[in-house]
Amino acid sequence: MLVLRLPYVPMSSCPTQEDDYAAEAAARLAADGPNELPAAPPLARWRLLADILREPMFLLLLACGAIYLLLGDRQEALMLLGFVVLVIGISYVQRQRTERSLCALRDLSSPRALVIRDGRQTRIAGRELVRGDLVLLAEGDRVPADIALLTASNLMADESMLTGESVPVMKLPPGCVYAGTLITQGTASGSVTATGAHSALGRIGASLAALGGELTPIQQETRRVVRGVAIGALTLAAALGIAYWWLHGDALRGLLVGLTLAMALLPEELPVILTLFLGLGAWRLGREQVLARSIPAIELLGATTVLCVDKTGTLTSNRMQLRRLWSEEAAYACGQAPEPPLPEELHGLLEYAVLASHRQAFDPMEAAIGAAGARLLANTEHLHADWALIDDYPLSRQMLAMSRVWRSPSRQDYVIAAKGAPEAIMDLCHLAPAHGARIAAQVAALADSGMRVIGVACATFAAPPLPSDQHAFAFVFLGLLALEDPVRPDVPAAVAQCRDAGMRVVMITGDHPATALSIAHQAGIATDGVPLTGDELDGMDDAALQARLAGARVCCRIAPAQKLRLVQALRARGDIVAMTGDGVNDAPALKAAHIGVAMGARGTDVAREAAALVLLKDDFSSLLTAVRHGRRLFANLRKAIVFIVAVHVPIAGLSILPVLLGWPLLLLPVHILFLQLIIDPTCSIVFEAEPMEAGAMRQPPRQPRQRLFDGAIVLRGLLQGAGLLAMLLALFWHARLSGQSDEAARAAVFIALTLSNLALIHANRHAAGRDGEVPGGKNPYVGWSAAAAVSLLLVVLGVPGLRRLFAFAIPATGPLLLCGLVAAATLAWCALLRRARWPAGAR
Repeated sequence: MLVLRLPYVPMSSCPTQEDDYAAEAAARLAADGPNELPAAPPLARWRLLADILREPMFLLLLACGAIYLLLGDRQEALMLLGFVVLVIGISYVQRQRTERSLCALRDLSSPRALVIRDGRQTRIAGRELVRGDLVLLAEGDRVPADIALLTASNLMADESMLTGESVPVMKLPPGCVYAGTLITQGTASGSVTATGAHSALGRIGASLAALGGELTPIQQETRRVVRGVAIGALTLAAALGIAYWWLHGDALRGLLVGLTLAMALLPEELPVILTLFLGLGAWRLGREQVLARSIPAIELLGATTVLCVDKTGTLTSNRMQLRRLWSEEAAYACGQAPEPPLPEELHGLLEYAVLASHRQAFDPMEAAIGAAGARLLANTEHLHADWALIDDYPLSRQMLAMSRVWRSPSRQDYVIAAKGAPEAIMDLCHLAPAHGARIAAQVAALADSGMRVIGVACATFAAPPLPSDQHAFAFVFLGLLALEDPVRPDVPAAVAQCRDAGMRVVMITGDHPATALSIAHQAGIATDGVPLTGDELDGMDDAALQARLAGARVCCRIAPAQKLRLVQALRARGDIVAMTGDGVNDAPALKAAHIGVAMGARGTDVAREAAALVLLKDDFSSLLTAVRHGRRLFANLRKAIVFIVAVHVPIAGLSILPVLLGWPLLLLPVHILFLQLIIDPTCSIVFEAEPMEAGAMRQPPRQPRQRLFDGAIVLRGLLQGAGLLAMLLALFWHARLSGQSDEAARAAVFIALTLSNLALIHANRHAAGRDGEVPGGKNPYVGWSAAAAVSLLLVVLGVPGLRRLFAFAIPATGPLLLCGLVAAATLAWCALLRRARWPAGAR
């Protein structure tokens, strides 16, 4: 075992003012640095610039500039280089925006720590921990820094990442737990002794796993498409260059024509928009308090068909309150105004319920029991601050009850307090069937009102050693406690939205069936009145379980370990499953789900590390928000792809057909570059910022196997582009017939193409919705992009030097009016295509 002796530097004596404590913490943070290990820094500016310059588009532009110099067209060469600088600037700003989003995402993913500052428990980012902070640890926590233990209860730590030993070790005060290790059992409190690079983990040079880096399914599909199109484009460009050489006998001009076509066909926007969409999508989720730890999860959110959610804290407020105490001698209702004294007959019930709970309660139910005990048993002999905890028996899948063993200073016998599911407590007490039936009837009556019911029992044990099984104790049944955790106010509406969106909500809880059904009814979850229980699940084979889950909406008395089988059965049925969890035992189910969702506030570090999403606000509406973002992101990607395909068709056609028909060249490299100034920002900014379609959450989830580049989407883009190309060719033919010069005809076609691109932007903003549906909000970038494009076009036409460089002449009034008509016709053509009977995947 690795042992590091670290100096302990306590925080100065308790400050008299909160500001004093904050100032001292800030001073130590400044002196020691953030509590984080050195990580790979964001990409440097020169690295971003180098990545941009290596892109094929810029290499083609440089080649075109060199050819212009060889042809003696110095002005064209200089103009191209000027535009290259401008486009590089735009690309650089977009890359920096993405990089900043990813950095913000890494900051959000920083581990969190539960500390006591100024006498209050609060969760802070792990990077803000300083020496002397008092930290609370519980089962499932990743230790955020080197900590000297002050108190510990049955504490076990997995130090394998430091020592290589796979067996957890017992930790007792005044020992230490080290940064990066995992608490596998028990609770503790301690003071931070070392942070960041000064910790044990920092000293041996370990580093945290970096977020992201893997290729997502969409990225893999995009790479295949880009590679295939690039090969085809270069082949076609080479053929066109050779054809021009053969027809006109000018090799350099032929090479220039080929390079122009390659620039027109290369879909260099696709990797850019994909990176930006996914990066900004994760960043937008972060702003909604949803941390995306795995980018592929964002892709699948829109395909989710089943949401498996915990009851406590997700559907309910996670603020338990003790409402009823019941024994066979008396009953009591808490929370009355004024609250009467607790009957003497119930003192023992509440006393042992408090003893069966942790003194420093992390669980809301135990916190509620402790608060009720402190209030109702105040100034009595039933609160035992001086009793010593000897051992405890944790909750398990086999026994849904826990016991804690205590020793009183005034007696030798051990005192055992147990609490748990009423049926488990009755089993521990070995009650006669008739006796158990009377208690079960009272349990059902309390559970029918939506309260969580637990049983309490007590026992004594003469001397050590303690038995290995709770059943060895002679427990006496004391009574029942009923606690209430009200449904969050926003849950019924959120569940209704899930139903409208074609998603099934399955509530999973450890509660009594009657309690579970009552809460499900309050939450708006449709049930058939027959919940799936943990015992029923254990008795089914896989085929029977899959059939049973077809209609199941409520799963109760479910142990954490049983969640894994539920997820596997749902996946086997073909569902796309999102699963929420917060405990150590939830980690396998979170990993097995398509989208594991951990709770950020109450969840353990193990659950958060296993999950793809972390809800920093532990409520159901956050999960629904994530689904909305997933659907919006995928729909906007498809809109952008339709636009990219549609835009490239006329550009490619205007590059190829004039060569084959013997017309003058209509598009030169500078024209392609100008159009890039419109296409790239539009794809990466306008479509990414496009709000969700108003009816997107009233449509069923997309098929998980639906590809981003499916036939229907590509066909829609090709038809849009083909219609525009036909109108542009007709415009050029009309301009030539009306006596316009080649330069004026070229200018008319280019004006119409630019305006029609803006029309395509507008048309494809609504292409993913159903007829009559519009986005659910405004997109501020649409107007700015249109204004910028029109302004640039006016500058080119209005400045004589630029007009000559573009080989333009001002067209006559007739062709100019036709340019606007072509843009309007483009809108009409796209609207006609949208009304056509498209497969569902094309919407």
